[in-house]
Order: sequence, then C-alpha cells, then structure tokens
Amino acid sequence: MGKTVRRAWRATVHLALAAAMAFGMWIFITVLLITAVGTVVVVGAWLLPETVLLLRRIAGAKRNLTAAWTGVRIPEVYRPLTGTIRERVVKAVRDPGTRTDARWMVAYWGYGALLAVALPLWPVGLVVDGVRCGPLRREAVVLPLIVRLADLEADWSTALLKPSPQVRLTARVEELASTRAEAISAHGAELRRIERDLHDGTQARLVALSLRIGIAKRALARDPQTALRLLDEAQEQAEKALAELRQVVRGIHPPILSDRGLVGAVRALAASWGTPRSGEAGSGEGLDVAVDVVGMDGEVRAPAAVEAAAYFVVAESLTNVAKYSGVSHAEVRLVRVRRGLRVRVADEGCGGAADAGGSGLLGMRRRVAALDGTMAVVSPAGGPTVIEVELPCVW
Repeated sequence: MGKTVRRAWRATVHLALAAAMAFGMWIFITVLLITAVGTVVVVGAWLLPETVLLLRRIAGAKRNLTAAWTGVRIPEVYRPLTGTIRERVVKAVRDPGTRTDARWMVAYWGYGALLAVALPLWPVGLVVDGVRCGPLRREAVVLPLIVRLADLEADWSTALLKPSPQVRLTARVEELASTRAEAISAHGAELRRIERDLHDGTQARLVALSLRIGIAKRALARDPQTALRLLDEAQEQAEKALAELRQVVRGIHPPILSDRGLVGAVRALAASWGTPRSGEAGSGEGLDVAVDVVGMDGEVRAPAAVEAAAYFVVAESLTNVAKYSGVSHAEVRLVRVRRGLRVRVADEGCGGAADAGGSGLLGMRRRVAALDGTMAVVSPAGGPTVIEVELPCVW
C-alpha cells in the first residue's frame, strides 16, 4: 500500500504541474492572439521569432516534465533562428519543430482542460485506492486511477511533442554534413601545420646540415680542427632534425599507439610529464599525472582513429594544464563504455579554459566531431577544469 500511495502522490504532483502548465498555455495563447491582431506588420515580423523561441522553451519544459514521469527523454529537433529578421521569420515558419510545438500547444489547450476537471476527483481516487489496497489485499497490484491518468497524459504529450522520423533523419544528415565540413577543415589545417613544421623546422635544419658538411669537407685538408667543429655542429643539427621529424610523426599518428595501445601510450605520456621540462612555458617543474583505467585492460582495442583522437585529447589537455593551470597535478581517466570510449582530464587549476586563446580546445572539438563524438568542457574562473570526451566505437 505504501508504494502504491507514494506512486499516486507522484502522479498527483505530475498532474498538478501539467494542469498549471495548461492554465499557463491558455494565457499564452490568449496573449498571442491579441498580439497578432493588435500589432503592426513590422513589429509582428520581429515578434514572431521571439514568440517561437518562447514556445520552444515552454515545450522543452513540458518534455522535461514528461520525461521525469516516464523516465524516457523526448528528443527535440530545432533549427537555429539566426540571420536577419526576414531570415529568422522564414526559418521560424518553415521549421518542422515549430509546427510540432504549435500542434501540441493547440491540443494541450484542449486536453489540459480535462486535467483541471479531474482535479476534484484526485482525493476520491486516493481514498478508493487506499481501500482497495487494504490489509487483506497487500499483494494485489492495483494501479491507482490517478496513475493511469498521469500515464495517459504523458502518452499524449509524448506523441505530440516527439519529432517525426523524417525530421530526425534530416537533422541527423545536417549534423553529419556539418561535422564532415569541420573534419575537412581540420584535416586541411593539419596538413598546413605539418607542411609548416617541415618547411620551417626540419627542412631548414637539413639545409644547414648540408652546408656544414660541405664546408667541413673543404676545410678538412687545411684546417682539421675547424672541420671537426663543423662536423660536431652537423651532428647536432642532424639530431635536432630527427627530433623534429619524430614530433611531426607523433602529430599524425603516434607510433607508441601501435606498439603499446592507448592505455600504454597514455601512461607513457603521463610518465614523461613527471620530469621537469625546461622548454615548456608556464613552469619548469614536472607535472604529476594520475591515470585511471576502467574496463580496458584486455586485449580488445578501439579502432585506430578513436585511439589517435583520444591520445590527442589527453596530450593537448595535459599541455594546457602545464601551461595555464598553475598546478602540478592532473588526472586522466579512460573508461570503456557500452557505446564507445570515454576520456576525462581534470585539474584543480585556475580554470577559464576557452576555445579561443590558443588553448587547442577548438582542434580537439573538431577531431572529436569528425568521429561523431561529443566533448564537454567545464572550466569556471577559479577552477577546476574538467574535459570529458566520448568517442563512439564498437569493441
């Protein structure tokens, strides 16, 4: 009986909120009609997109209320209302999401009245359900009248607010087209970066190396000491050129990923940050990185593209921690989930991380979006900073 009554009270709260929203919808529609009639054309054109945005927020609140009762999220698909006034009006009118919300608004104006009529019946339903679930029938499963009414209201709202499969497919195609364009842009930027690194770094060092070897050959007979010094400098240039080539190769696909896998590569990366780096901006001290791995100790590995993107996110995030956070400790967490791979990098630094400012976050977002993944950054002023990435893949 206790469980049944608690569920009935939950239904009571749900229906009370639904009835209150229906009452607000009556006021909203009345004001909307008065505004439409009493407003001139120019102002009305300006007001239409704002009205649509308000309707979206109301429909979103209803989706959340319904999801809280059913436990199933109702997807929403809207086109952004941007551009000039004319463009925003056209988008607002042609958006299928606007028609879906308007259909729900009109229908809710009607069946919301049923909720208000049923208000006096709720206490009666609670009493009846309490009698039916008395001590002699404790094992009986009796759904209260109120619960059935709440289920019916939630079913109607779900059916009216849920976008059609065609609309969801169209939105998905547009999203994939956008991420494809971003991936192409990121690929072009990466090629330009590699070309710049090779031209300005490695190629220049190889030219200097060739010149020193040529001078050393000519000076070998008449000035062996000078030739030896030039050969030493040439060897140093060759070592620097090799180091820069390795850095370029790591930016494309780190060889350590092929050798050790993502877990081994991330642990090696974390260990490399544990020693002081005099060349890093921000601090000459080492960065203590704790690595936590969940569900990835087996031999099953993610696809190479997913591993490369995850490694890039970790490497770029740790570089930002060393440069900007002002702390000497960071945490990396790799979790194998049912739908793919989750990466989390956190620090207790000063926060304030943003896509602009050379932090590399925009590049991370593009890499993640190219694989149809998601990335969330939480970095308020004063810290902490948490970067969470989820990359879909099949294990």
